[in-house]
Amino acid sequence: MAQTTKNSAPRPLPEDWGRALAVVAHPDDLEFGVSSAIHRWTAGGREVVESLVTRGEAGIDTLDPEACAPLRMAEQRASAAAVGAAAVEFLDFPDGTLEYGLPLRAALAGVIRRHRPDVIVSINFRERFGGGVGFNHADHRVLGPALLDAVRDAANRWVFPEQLAEGLEPWRGVRFVAFGAAPDPTHYVELGDDDLAAGIASLDAHEVYLANLDGFDQRTFLREGAERAGEWAGVPLATSFEVFET
Repeated sequence: MAQTTKNSAPRPLPEDWGRALAVVAHPDDLEFGVSSAIHRWTAGGREVVESLVTRGEAGIDTLDPEACAPLRMAEQRASAAAVGAAAVEFLDFPDGTLEYGLPLRAALAGVIRRHRPDVIVSINFRERFGGGVGFNHADHRVLGPALLDAVRDAANRWVFPEQLAEGLEPWRGVRFVAFGAAPDPTHYVELGDDDLAAGIASLDAHEVYLANLDGFDQRTFLREGAERAGEWAGVPLATSFEVFET
């Protein structure tokens, strides 16, 4: 699997495809930038399915996980609807303690074989975000490598062959995997004002989650992020991705 180098000039993310699978660890992960691109794609007639590895049950300090999970799942479904995603599913791995290993790879390979996407999108799995700010969530750092490995796994009928009995045939059709909000992006998706507005609405849908982020202004955050990415890409508004070609 080849990575486009960070020294390349910013280039548009290819859009000559029909179906994308968006895979992230938690509800709200896609909404910090990638959802605006999802709106652009679905508005252009492409299909996007969202697959959440956890239910986000450990994401709100003031809510017990049993009460938190259904609330966050409902917020994610509303968020996906705001950008035109075709479906949302949850794999029910434990939030906050995701581990790299065969169970995770098998589950991800199964999702890829079932949905048979042309492209896969996710979010940054590097240790840090742009500018070297903060240390990335453990679940994000685990999921990225597992997802890249699962693309290979899904293509090989002799890896997780028990899935053949479930009707999940190998899938070799993934062209690339794109990770949003990476510290060293290689590609961009140009956004229109309507895409950004839809992306903001998708984050707004996480109402209870956002209420627990003291002083966070999601509208300003997303607009300023789209403007910074646009400046890097040479367009008014954008969201950026690190791309691994398959």
